[in-house]
Amino acid sequence: MLQAAKGYRMRRSKLFRYAKDAVVHGLQYSYIHRKAKKRNYRALWQIRINAAARAAGLTYSRFMEGLKAAQVTLDRKSLAELAATDEAAFAQLVGTAQQALKAKAAA
Repeated sequence: MLQAAKGYRMRRSKLFRYAKDAVVHGLQYSYIHRKAKKRNYRALWQIRINAAARAAGLTYSRFMEGLKAAQVTLDRKSLAELAATDEAAFAQLVGTAQQALKAKAAA
């Protein structure tokens, strides 16, 4: 336990009783924040996709609906990467989504 508390300040690194409390507390926070990290990244990806989709004339929800109708199975991480780095490829995806939305409305 003291080995795990190495680097903590004052008695949290030297006395077992306080070190145990500090390490257990730290482990709880690390567990919680591993889950929060996933939520934060997904929110970031959605923001990036929404910004690029709005620049192309669609909202995020309509864009995702169009991709689903076109049976494009890219995840949000990949879409956000394309939106940030490859505008031409993202524009093609927007066109695909728009065509699928038109076909869906006609049917």
